[in-house]
Amino acid sequence: MGLLNRMGTVIKAKMNLLIGKMEDPRETLDYSYEKQLDLLQNVRRGVAEVATSKKRLQLQKATLVQNSGKLEEQAREALKAGREDLARLALERKHALNSQISGLDQEIAALEAEQEKLVAAEKRLSTKIEIFRSKKETIKAQYSAAEAQVRISESVSGISEEMADVGMSIERAENKTQEMKARSAALDELIEQGTLVDFTAREDDIERELAKISEKGGVDADLARLKSEVGR
Repeated sequence: MGLLNRMGTVIKAKMNLLIGKMEDPRETLDYSYEKQLDLLQNVRRGVAEVATSKKRLQLQKATLVQNSGKLEEQAREALKAGREDLARLALERKHALNSQISGLDQEIAALEAEQEKLVAAEKRLSTKIEIFRSKKETIKAQYSAAEAQVRISESVSGISEEMADVGMSIERAENKTQEMKARSAALDELIEQGTLVDFTAREDDIERELAKISEKGGVDADLARLKSEVGR
């Protein structure tokens, strides 16, 4: 069980790390803001529903008050006509209506209090949401700026690494060039010393020897000619 618990902890940690890398806080903030707006809309609908119910009861009360007035007038007319029984009946109906009106007054008062609470809650929630919206936009702007700075820093770092590789390549090229120059100079020196044969020269060993013989014959001929001229 202990091993399984540790494995579960490791898996959760890795999942949280993966989610953290994938999660964009700007999207999370916008989503939270939208949810708050939905909540505010629900509160406003509640205010509208309570106000509608209160208005309906007020209209019903107004109708009952009007009917109560008519019953009182009927009772008055009945008395004038000597019909006390009808007057009593009209007044009994009037008192029943007044009882309903009193009940409606209580319900209307309760709805009025509920409406005031909802309106106050709507104002507080609206203020909090507006504060959150302002803070959300500030955080999003800061995150975007930080993200841009990270991208720039990563680009600069990449350029620095690339330039370091270029510098190393240049250094290797220069070292190879110097090595080739030294090798060429050494080979030239060995060729001049006769240690190595310069196969790129136009004359080979035989040609060089023949040239020496030809040169020696020419010198001998010139020497004989000069001796004959001076009479020796």
